[in-house]
Amino acid sequence: MQTIYLRDDYIKLGQALKAAGLVESGVEAKLVIQDGQVKVNGNVEIQRGKKLVAGDVVDFDGESIKIEA
Repeated sequence: MQTIYLRDDYIKLGQALKAAGLVESGVEAKLVIQDGQVKVNGNVEIQRGKKLVAGDVVDFDGESIKIEA
């Protein structure tokens, strides 16, 4: 499980996928999110701009990302 530390109050889902190196571009992030391949806290999320806060967990392609303050 990777950890992303917040610089602000939140990070957007697409940005988190890019920061963790799970996608190479914003376009790729948009496609995998819209395709229903990404889960946030166990629920499928289709909003690329979903705001993630400390404690959230993102799952994609067998990888997990934890958001920390």
